[in-house]
Amino acid sequence: MKNLLSVAAFAGLCLLLVAPVQAEGGNIAAGKAKAGMCAGCHGTDGNGVASNPLWPKLAGQIPAYLDKQLHDFKSGARKDPIMSGMAAALSPVDMNNVAVYFASLKTSPGAAKNEELAKEGGKIFRGGDAKTGVSACMSCHGPSGLGIPPRFPRVSGQNAAYTEKQLLAFKAGTRSNDGDIMTRIAFRMSEQEIKAVAQYMAGLH
Repeated sequence: MKNLLSVAAFAGLCLLLVAPVQAEGGNIAAGKAKAGMCAGCHGTDGNGVASNPLWPKLAGQIPAYLDKQLHDFKSGARKDPIMSGMAAALSPVDMNNVAVYFASLKTSPGAAKNEELAKEGGKIFRGGDAKTGVSACMSCHGPSGLGIPPRFPRVSGQNAAYTEKQLLAFKAGTRSNDGDIMTRIAFRMSEQEIKAVAQYMAGLH
């Protein structure tokens, strides 16, 4: 019961700490037209490309989250040489349209490539680690990994390599555009735990 109360309290804290930014409206058709330039990395269906698992799936992602990330790439709050260049050409309306377009697409199911690691990651995802102060991932991303709008993204089915890369960036402090929640959590995680959680979330759907 104590652990469940801790998870609930942390979930409430997540929602309080993050300002409610919504990607409202948006034109899916216009977003599709703009998203043509995204297909090389994110796939024609938004589910990424097999040649590089470091590029994320965007299909089915929370639109407000995608919208914010595009704004952050454009402003430099989140750094990536490819995405910064792509976002530079987009207006706020374009970003909203692209976000709702990708959100409208169906996410393809993923799979863990290492079942042992995934089993370890599942324990952290659902229960955290009281010894190191790592909170359960599902507190902010939901028990099925579908995310909690507007800021906590869908993580289920995401490429494990991409998830691992982002968690390591949060741990190192090289990514800090989403407040300090993920920075604090990832900092307490070992690289082994990060790999495990990434594997588990890849097969979560």
